[in-house]
Amino acid sequence: MNVAEIYNKLIKFLSLRSSDLVMVSSPGRIDFLNTHQDYKGLPVVPAAINLRCYAIGFKNESDIVNFTSLNMFENGLNGFDSFSLSNFNLVGGGWFGDYVRSIFKVLMDSGFRIGGMDIALWSEIPIGSGLSSSAAFEVSIVKLISEVFNLGLDKNSIAEIAYKAEHDVMGIPCGRLDQYSCSYGGMIILYPNPPCKVEFLPSSNFLFVIVDSGIHRRIVSVHPIRQAEINEALRILLDEIKVSEPLKSKLAYRYDKVYWMDISEDELKPYLDSLPRNLANRLIFTIKMNVSTIYAVNLIKGFKINFNYLIRNLSSNADFKFNDTLDILGLIVNYQHMLLRDYYDVSLPEIENIRDLMLDNGAVGVKISGAGLGGAIIGLVKNVESAEKVCKACIDYGCPLAFYSNPVEGVRIESYVSPMDN
Repeated sequence: MNVAEIYNKLIKFLSLRSSDLVMVSSPGRIDFLNTHQDYKGLPVVPAAINLRCYAIGFKNESDIVNFTSLNMFENGLNGFDSFSLSNFNLVGGGWFGDYVRSIFKVLMDSGFRIGGMDIALWSEIPIGSGLSSSAAFEVSIVKLISEVFNLGLDKNSIAEIAYKAEHDVMGIPCGRLDQYSCSYGGMIILYPNPPCKVEFLPSSNFLFVIVDSGIHRRIVSVHPIRQAEINEALRILLDEIKVSEPLKSKLAYRYDKVYWMDISEDELKPYLDSLPRNLANRLIFTIKMNVSTIYAVNLIKGFKINFNYLIRNLSSNADFKFNDTLDILGLIVNYQHMLLRDYYDVSLPEIENIRDLMLDNGAVGVKISGAGLGGAIIGLVKNVESAEKVCKACIDYGCPLAFYSNPVEGVRIESYVSPMDN
């Protein structure tokens, strides 16, 4: 659907009483490099994709917020929520309207003067697919409120408000990767420790195939478990094992307080056999994943890199020629998937089957996107011809969705033709 068609789809769910109507959209995202690292404060590389979440609305001169999700109605569920800004709480139990309620709470607690609104939302991004459907939802709503009430929020502020709504108010253990990627768009390096830093990477040569495995899960089924495992590993290192003082000075009892960037694999190795194997794997995953990401980022930036590391860790093919950037990045993507599968235990047999299919049909590198245990799989491809071949193979296999995308623009105001203009 084009923007005009989406506008007409949304406007039917609003009792139009104002010409001050605003329509915005935000993209979904893939987490290209350093998956499961943003909540540890490590740099991550997401890319925005060409599925978007659209929101439309206006202020209604009251303190009532009326919110409609077309996606909920399309799935046969109650898609309407209404609450008063003078007295409201979260509903709980996974209620979709809590995302909107949380955003209004963060804005009001931050001192912004806002009032009631009528809002309708529809998203192209499949829920639970690992493509940031919830963050695109949040970022779209924040942008819409900012435009309607002339708050002047920039992309950084939009991302932070969306993050606080999900993490601080709703209590979902997410990092900042999703909200910043949906807000900024393109392909970025996000340094997630506040104050967050965003750096755009050159992305014109990148083309990704995104495949929905059809196996959906929620972030709360993965993140808190891995975070708790890392915390337990850290506790054992600090309380039960006599680690060296230099290493001890870099550790902490919480996964997000550790100086991960300063810890080498060699420093950890003497102590790993004293940990339960799964806990040791969580730690070594963190180090290996981050090191490979640093190599990939330097490669993308065009810096000269040391191929000895890549030869030693990534290529089992002795005849591999390190002269094509996308081929090398494909090796790193495949390596990062191996780490997610073997050291973080977030893959499934069906994910592996789809991944093998994508590699067999021309993708140079394929990995899980998102928390894992379902959701999306992403493939790096060299051209549209390869992308179409991979997509066809996955659709023929039975995957509910397969498409390709370059990195795209972040949250934005949409142009449309209003019935009032006709």
